[in-house]
Amino acid sequence: MSKPTSRRSFISKAAIATALTPMVSLSAFGKGYETAIDNIPKASSPADLKITEVKCGYIRGSLFVKIYTNQDIWGCGEGVDAIPGTYHLVKNFGERIKGKSPLNVHRLFEDIRRSGFFQGAQSGMYIAVLSAIETALWDLAGKALNLPVYQLLGGKFRDKVRVYCDTALYQRNLPTPKDFADAATNAVKMGFNALKFDLDQANDPNKYDAYNWTASHGELKRMYDQIAAARAAVGPNIDICVDMHGRYDAVTGQAVAKLLEPLNLMWLEEPIPAENAEAYKLISESSSTPICAGENHYLAHGFRRLLEIGAVDIVMPDLQKAGGLGEGQRIANLANLYYVPFAPHMVASFLGAMASAHVCASVPNFLILEWQSYFHTQPMFKEIVHYEGEWVQNSFITVSEKPGIGVEINEEGMKKYAIPGIPFFE
Repeated sequence: MSKPTSRRSFISKAAIATALTPMVSLSAFGKGYETAIDNIPKASSPADLKITEVKCGYIRGSLFVKIYTNQDIWGCGEGVDAIPGTYHLVKNFGERIKGKSPLNVHRLFEDIRRSGFFQGAQSGMYIAVLSAIETALWDLAGKALNLPVYQLLGGKFRDKVRVYCDTALYQRNLPTPKDFADAATNAVKMGFNALKFDLDQANDPNKYDAYNWTASHGELKRMYDQIAAARAAVGPNIDICVDMHGRYDAVTGQAVAKLLEPLNLMWLEEPIPAENAEAYKLISESSSTPICAGENHYLAHGFRRLLEIGAVDIVMPDLQKAGGLGEGQRIANLANLYYVPFAPHMVASFLGAMASAHVCASVPNFLILEWQSYFHTQPMFKEIVHYEGEWVQNSFITVSEKPGIGVEINEEGMKKYAIPGIPFFE
């Protein structure tokens, strides 16, 4: 990034423009303001800042976007899940915003979204890629204006963002109740005060068949025994969330929510697929267990019905695919009108985690943010980003005060993990 540059030329132009104004001394015009501006560190002269190119790279389930400008400032963003095969979509979006000011984040977001009404701009890949672009724009704007993203979003309600640890105790390995207890104990030893476990198990021998979404009595017992073991291991003061990944029907959702009531869950996540808000309402009304959904909803539009009819108790948009940071704040503010907590889903890199943390800091109804255990077990996640300081301490992320998001991608570190056959930041 280039060294800070002066904006004195912009003030001087303003002074010349007002030379004919009566009773104003040209030599004195704007001197105080000019001096104040020059005393503030700056990354650029924003009035002349223009987007020159958009490049991208893919690693496993993530798309990383980098937006370049004519002033050697760039911004980085990330998209997840609905991003396979989207290289040319990224390049297409890049052409739509080339030559424009990256500081008009909302305007550029709307330019891309509105121009795609007949191209899929309601959800899916279109919005996941737009999420990465939009996030990179916020990062770029923050660097240009020497402000952290949360400040651009209107300021912060909190300095630290609480996270829960997804234990990654995946059901495909047929974990036992003891495995659940051990994973819970280990996460608490690492400093986490909130945990998440998966309950869906495709190869459970008690399943009726591979396509039947109704859980058998054997499956229900297995689910209860696993979470009961985790609860017994950590006691009553650790929050426990459970995820069903939308792989069951409403009957099972109601049964599981009722069955787990004695275990005092923080929430039951996505017991059924995302599409039917009315079915979610049936489950929510059947139990005192809080119901959480939103990982597979897109844009604020996708959350409107859920909130209007009281279908869920907690919303959990994934900001790396639901529309980005500005849209994430709109979803949170919409939920706040219904007094519904905001707890974003997060399966990205630390770039995505910190980007989400800026939004979480900026809204009043934030509850908790997802944190992945792979940050502690897979070296790749340390190699693909640059960040100074601790990532997480005692179940909290400290929101970065650096300009932009505060996390940089490391292209050299990413290269060995890049998906073959797809251009890498070219």
